Amino acid sequence: MSLPNGVHRADQVGSFLRPKAVLEARQQAAEGQLEPEQLREIEDQYIADVVKKQLDAGLRSITDGEFRRQWFHVDFLKHLYGVELRGTMQSTNISVGGTMPPRLVVVDKIGHPKSIQVDDFKYLESQIAAAGAKATTKVCIPSPTMVHFRNSRDTIDEKAYPTLDPFFEDLARVYQEELDDLYKAGARFVQLDDTNLAYLCDPKMRAEAEQRHGDANVLARQYAALINEAISKRPSDMTIGIHLCRGNHRSQWFAQGGYEPVAEVLFKDLNVDAYFLEYDDARSGDFSPLRHLPENKIVVLGVMTSKKAALEDKAEIIKRLNEAATFLPKGLKQLCLSHQCGFSSTSEGNDLSEDEQWAKVKLEVEIAKEVWGEDLSV
Repeated sequence: MSLPNGVHRADQVGSFLRPKAVLEARQQAAEGQLEPEQLREIEDQYIADVVKKQLDAGLRSITDGEFRRQWFHVDFLKHLYGVELRGTMQSTNISVGGTMPPRLVVVDKIGHPKSIQVDDFKYLESQIAAAGAKATTKVCIPSPTMVHFRNSRDTIDEKAYPTLDPFFEDLARVYQEELDDLYKAGARFVQLDDTNLAYLCDPKMRAEAEQRHGDANVLARQYAALINEAISKRPSDMTIGIHLCRGNHRSQWFAQGGYEPVAEVLFKDLNVDAYFLEYDDARSGDFSPLRHLPENKIVVLGVMTSKKAALEDKAEIIKRLNEAATFLPKGLKQLCLSHQCGFSSTSEGNDLSEDEQWAKVKLEVEIAKEVWGEDLSV
């Protein structure tokens, strides 16, 4: 079978370690020492560089490294009208250094007054073109579930939303509008980053979610319906992927548990084209949930890890790919390879060097060519 447009046998989730100059510039901007335009100029410079590094490493699905973001989700969602940042999240999971993400609160009816990612997409596309490469310009945005899962009823304004059905309708609509803006700008591949369906596989997090939102099985189906509505108006030549992982902050994870509790909803109900799934260690369970994957869909299997500096054993990765393939109707034809998550889901990044990061990417490409052949687009 052929791959969906924009998906490659050696693929990636999206983020790369932030250069020191970008981190310093962002801090200066936060302190009022740099204007937003000056910060963007510095980001532009290093995004141009990371595009070349991805291409040199052999990737053909290219991102901006998420160099314009501090958090993989917050820097997008804060631009929705009616969504504000207030304080920080409270959680029983304490991250390295005690860092907690900002708390998103819905204070008014959700709106989409202007495009959020279009300018970033256009710049990234221009840099791929400048490099003379034929590659996918990959856009990564947080899943719409990220506005709801960690919140509770008291963080969604009751005057704006006395009941939650209109809230979910508005949330889907603003994603429809953003995807329409991106398509009109030329984007043909968008990835939704969703930790929440994976968190519902962790018994403790599942129980906590049920305290906030009720039955977890109902919640999973509700999220599938939300995502499906959000992408329902995309044109047929726009590919949608979804990425699931169990947390990725400074090489730390936050959840564990195999995909079985959500597998049927994930693979049979969600109308996406490709799944980028965390599978780099035992926390993600075995490959048996993949038996639910329809034969017209693809899994980008994250059996390599961005959390550790050490290079994987090539033979072991190939062995795991072949093991996963036994659960799929069309075997290896339905699989691609990636790391389980990005290298820097937050600006702090994981515990490895840039050189170690690129060595891991090059190894991934090498393995993919050994498994599927030189042309990684088929």
